[in-house]
Amino acid sequence: MITPEKPISSQHIFDGRVVQLFLDEVALPNGKTAMREVVRHQGAVAVLAITPDDKIVLVEQFRYPCNRVLLEIPAGKLDVAGENPEQCALRELAEETPYTCESVHLIYQFYTSAGFSDEKLYLYQAIGLNRNSTLKPDEDEYLELRELSRNEAQQALQNGDIVDVKTIVAIQHWLLMSIVDKLQK
Repeated sequence: MITPEKPISSQHIFDGRVVQLFLDEVALPNGKTAMREVVRHQGAVAVLAITPDDKIVLVEQFRYPCNRVLLEIPAGKLDVAGENPEQCALRELAEETPYTCESVHLIYQFYTSAGFSDEKLYLYQAIGLNRNSTLKPDEDEYLELRELSRNEAQQALQNGDIVDVKTIVAIQHWLLMSIVDKLQK
């Protein structure tokens, strides 16, 4: 059985708009101590949206930390601690794309990089997609809409055109569900 590390001390290093950074000293199961750099994040959502003609809704945007344009599913951070992730997913879809949806269904929730961050991402599937959004992206977001068929999405994964983990998880789920649907028929 794995024994949890026990916190000894925590030093608040940085407080930003998106993350907080802490340097924590922990007691290890063997009695020794270690330092842990921890990025605290209030969480985020992502939305797997499929158009009525069976295409996945993606956005292209420049991601400064990666220094490149990434192709991703619509996503965004929870605006405040405790914000309802479902409501955030509805908002992010409508802000980043021309689409709204009637509801969302939680597919998965997972930690994006558990080795140093507590960011939890909630991956939703949009239900009842409609092309009728009047919302706009955030002031610092520059997005371009892309819609890919299953074959195009699979090719983009194989070519390395999609390297964002939340998008990879969403596309793999979408592709797997199409296989399951075919097997059930």
